[in-house]
Amino acid sequence: MFKNLCVVGLGYIGLPTAVMFANHQLHVHGVDINEKAVKMIQNKQLHIEENGLQERMEKAIDEGFLTVGTQPEKADVFIVAVPSPINSDNTANLEYVRKATASIVPFLEKGNLVILESTVPPKTVEDVMLPELIKSGLEIGTDILVSHSPERVIPGKIFEELINNDRIVGGINEESSLKTKELYEIFVKGQIHLTDATTAELVKVMENTYRDVNIAFANELAKMADRLDVNVWEAIKFANYHPRVNVHFPGPGVGGHCIAVDPWFLVELQPETAKLIHLSRNTNDGMPAYVASQVQRILTEQNSAGKKIAVFGLAFKGNVDDMRESPSTDVIDELQKLGMDVISYDPHIKENLHHTQVQGMEEALRDADLLIILTNHDEFTAMDPKGISDLMRSKTVYDTKNCLDRTKWMDAGFASYLLGNSK
Repeated sequence: MFKNLCVVGLGYIGLPTAVMFANHQLHVHGVDINEKAVKMIQNKQLHIEENGLQERMEKAIDEGFLTVGTQPEKADVFIVAVPSPINSDNTANLEYVRKATASIVPFLEKGNLVILESTVPPKTVEDVMLPELIKSGLEIGTDILVSHSPERVIPGKIFEELINNDRIVGGINEESSLKTKELYEIFVKGQIHLTDATTAELVKVMENTYRDVNIAFANELAKMADRLDVNVWEAIKFANYHPRVNVHFPGPGVGGHCIAVDPWFLVELQPETAKLIHLSRNTNDGMPAYVASQVQRILTEQNSAGKKIAVFGLAFKGNVDDMRESPSTDVIDELQKLGMDVISYDPHIKENLHHTQVQGMEEALRDADLLIILTNHDEFTAMDPKGISDLMRSKTVYDTKNCLDRTKWMDAGFASYLLGNSK
């Protein structure tokens, strides 16, 4: 019987997970080294944006099932949900996982279950977590059970997917897997599949790598379509009518805490083998420079005398406030390398987290020579081109997400360009 949980890491995965268990009447203590985030949660304020999180968190706190702090507490189950980023050389940075694991060691007791939710390279549980857990003096696999159960959710739909998605559980032994399954069955309606820890680690990285390779394929097609008399978005839609084809869509790059990061874990493990994966990463990482070059081409075609660019969208995906690994920042860097003056705007990011960012749409658009859409927020899709045309110096828009009604924009007098469409 599980009564008390300790969740280490209160970010985009850890906080919703903690809240979910608390909403099912388990006493949860959330831990984060970010004192500002901890204080905000204690005051029932969110430091991240997620549909349904505010109401669920308030309920958990008000009912006394959720507390937060900067230090772990004793519990029946410890869940580690901390970042696993890459270093500047694209190698895995597992210090957050190691330090989080070390932080719970003084609180471990016989019968505890330790679960890693962070997406990590294969062998992380074995090579990083277990050496720390052994320091507790308790026997691993009997006194302490350990498993990896990676999150499989996307920002904006976290609670829906926490409940309904299938879940992978990989224990260091069968008892660890079964105990972890028992825990997640408290709220998971999807099927829970059992395996070993290393396989579970590989599965999650495989899932995100598959998507990265697929997007790289789409981005290559988009580049080709820019030289052909073809709309790649339409071509992909038609291709996907085939029952065994599922081509993803192109974009200005790949962002987020998973898809832009996880493939590098496999490249680092076996660089001589992961050649397709490495090429796909380079292809997607090269899209910001390509997009910037297209902006330069468009300005030349429009005989624009100015080079002021309004960038709309800093988050890595639509309708979230998550800027982790966002290609938008790289696009801005590439535009500035070409001598362009950039002003950026994102309605979901309420603080100026980028040096080009402003909080007003009109301020970003004023006297701009080109508007580029890098994130498909609903607010951008709903924009009325007639209402903004007088603000800009030149009526030119470049949509890299295929989220605008081109006919409406052209009827408003805009020169409308689309990534992956030469027309």
